Amino acid sequence: MTATERAERFVELHAHDELFVMANPTTIGIAVLLEQAGFVALGTSSAALARSFGRKDGCRAVSREEAIAHAVALHEATTIPISGDFENGYGDDPAEVAATVRASIDAGLAGCCIEDATGLADPVIYDAGLAAERIAAGAEAMGDAPFVLVARAENLLHGVDDLDDTIARLQSFEAAGASAVYAPGLRTLDQVRRVVDAVGIPVNVLIGLPGQDFTLDDLATAGVRRVSVGSGFERVANRALMNCAEQLLGGSAPVGPLFNGG
Repeated sequence: MTATERAERFVELHAHDELFVMANPTTIGIAVLLEQAGFVALGTSSAALARSFGRKDGCRAVSREEAIAHAVALHEATTIPISGDFENGYGDDPAEVAATVRASIDAGLAGCCIEDATGLADPVIYDAGLAAERIAAGAEAMGDAPFVLVARAENLLHGVDDLDDTIARLQSFEAAGASAVYAPGLRTLDQVRRVVDAVGIPVNVLIGLPGQDFTLDDLATAGVRRVSVGSGFERVANRALMNCAEQLLGGSAPVGPLFNGG
């Protein structure tokens, strides 16, 4: 498929009633493996990308150019839609969000996520009005291009345990023209249902968090359209690697099983 056809496919996936799962690879090789495994779309992970560079996530550690280049590398190695996890859009001003969306479309990506976290210690979250203006600028930059602009409300990941405010932000993002919304940090099915019921556009849910006891079937029944794993696969891989490395350096573990899941 051409880049446009892949973007159109991504739009269609969000328009269907069925839930789909989107994995978030860090490397080209893993992206290829995940496509071969059957995933219908992939997204980048800003946290995993920052760590792959030896940088700390959430501190504006990755530039727009680096993030888009990484997403393009995954796009060029696969045949399915690729969406970019582009943090705050790489700038506070709404014009910077618009620039990120335009650059994403020009690069052939199928979508991107823009969040309302600043990437700074103070303020952690943008003012609600500015947050909505930023999404509106991104939506305007889309024009009529097939593209999925996902607006993220980050309260729950940053110690702001206020679901009402989170939902109000998601509703403002919908009104601003977002294609879909996302509140990472939802841990109960009741929270998920409240978000889905409060908006009229597709909802993404991040899975793999402590305390989540729902299944994919539960999320589908609740009306969730998309599920993503964020940096989950990368964290699992890193834990396995460090466990193997520590046993190897310890010197007492049999070396044969270390590299075969032992």
